[in-house]
Amino acid sequence: MISISQGRLQDRRPLSIIDIGSNSIRLVVYEGLARSPTLLFNEKMLAGLGRGIVSTGKLDPEAVTRSMEEFRRFRALSDQAGAEHMFVLATAAAREAVNGPDFIHRAEDVLKTEIRVLSGRQEAHYSALGVISGFYPANGIAGDLGGGSLELVDINGEAIGDGITLPLGGLRLQDMAKNSLVQAQKITRQELARAKLLKGGQGRVFYAVGGTWRNLARLHMEMNNYPLGVMHHYEIGADSAQSFLRQVAKGEVEKVRGIEGVSKNRRSLLPYGAVVLQEIMAAMQPSKIIVSAQGVREGFLYSLLDAAEQKADPLISAAEELALLRSRSVHHAHDLVEWTGKAFKAFGIDETVDEARYRHAACLLADIGWRAHPEYRGRQSLNIIAHASFIGVDHPGRAYLALASAYRHDGIFNDSIAPEIKALAPPRVLERARVLAAMMRVVYLLTAAMPGVMPRLKWESRGNGALALVLPASLADLYGERPAGRLAQLARITNRRLVLAVEGGPSVSVK
Repeated sequence: MISISQGRLQDRRPLSIIDIGSNSIRLVVYEGLARSPTLLFNEKMLAGLGRGIVSTGKLDPEAVTRSMEEFRRFRALSDQAGAEHMFVLATAAAREAVNGPDFIHRAEDVLKTEIRVLSGRQEAHYSALGVISGFYPANGIAGDLGGGSLELVDINGEAIGDGITLPLGGLRLQDMAKNSLVQAQKITRQELARAKLLKGGQGRVFYAVGGTWRNLARLHMEMNNYPLGVMHHYEIGADSAQSFLRQVAKGEVEKVRGIEGVSKNRRSLLPYGAVVLQEIMAAMQPSKIIVSAQGVREGFLYSLLDAAEQKADPLISAAEELALLRSRSVHHAHDLVEWTGKAFKAFGIDETVDEARYRHAACLLADIGWRAHPEYRGRQSLNIIAHASFIGVDHPGRAYLALASAYRHDGIFNDSIAPEIKALAPPRVLERARVLAAMMRVVYLLTAAMPGVMPRLKWESRGNGALALVLPASLADLYGERPAGRLAQLARITNRRLVLAVEGGPSVSVK
């Protein structure tokens, strides 16, 4: 029997996915089926099954041998991790090679399970679901670049539109072009002429999926000294992308600044990925490129959820799980969500839909650092939140979540807090994170991080434009100098006259 620690969700049943691609083979074991799935274990090998398939029509024999050895290890690792179900997906190389059926039969014997060989249409569908699962909402063209093929599909919210599969995967393109980047560009342009759906993407987002494009984004991060090493929802503006891609497409990637941040065995395909992305941008003219860490595997998992689970907000789901695992009271976190929502309305602070989502998530995450030493709670919380494997949130949104927690612990007037994270957030986001933190600093002194108190606290309008935080008489003993001092800080940053009061009892104006 596997012992499950208290750091894991007790109701989850692990499952694993093996993704057999043209270039890489990957095993991922997930904690369980969830709207925002958490990885228990993740390992890949760059097998190169599709190398040479254009000239031979077959899977690379050495890669086949190595893959079978790795499948034995992957099966053992999946069993060791306690995965109750294993799903195996195979894509372009396995479905197109003349020896693909024999390879699949041998692999099924080793893995002791059925392998789903996805058609191009199915691969595009699951890739689209992966993007839909990772963005809230998605609207644009998704492109999943593998070793053997490129899947393009139009996405608008939950609707999946036209899609097409093209033979433009990195290994295949390199093979077809006989290692000539000039020829690769010609082939790409000819193939993309068949992708009429790209015209419908003008001015919309292009979602880049796949390892080669993620490594291009990693290189772009390194070149620009980007302060947050989180790949999902990394954005590259159209102008910046054009100049960057031109440089990489020259083929001299070893001379590109920041190349040390990219694995050596991934570098050879970067110019081909850059060529394909260049031609997509020329045909589509997107507003920007956004990197998706979610692809076929995550889309397949998403397809296993019921309709209600699919509609859940992935950011809130993940924040809820962290609150359950790491906070003193998840019920207190829910109280904080409701109370700050009422407080924002009382203060006349408007929120966009995303800002309300971010406030909700920030409240759920507010107490996850409580076990750390008091002097490090803010720093620890900020690092956990900023670098968490969240989906459904952009990088300025991550800054909101992380800074709200940091300000809550380290002080709302502490200007030395995480300048690199503050650089990601526009002034409006910074201001809301600071106000939210100031509210948290008041209310935590009245609740001791325990539930049941906040629903009994009320905001009331008083004369001269004052706003009173009123404690019921039964909680009069919580009234004191410390919460009044924190309320004064809130008054200062909101430029409001605030009062701390007890029903039928004392009150003090803090501004």
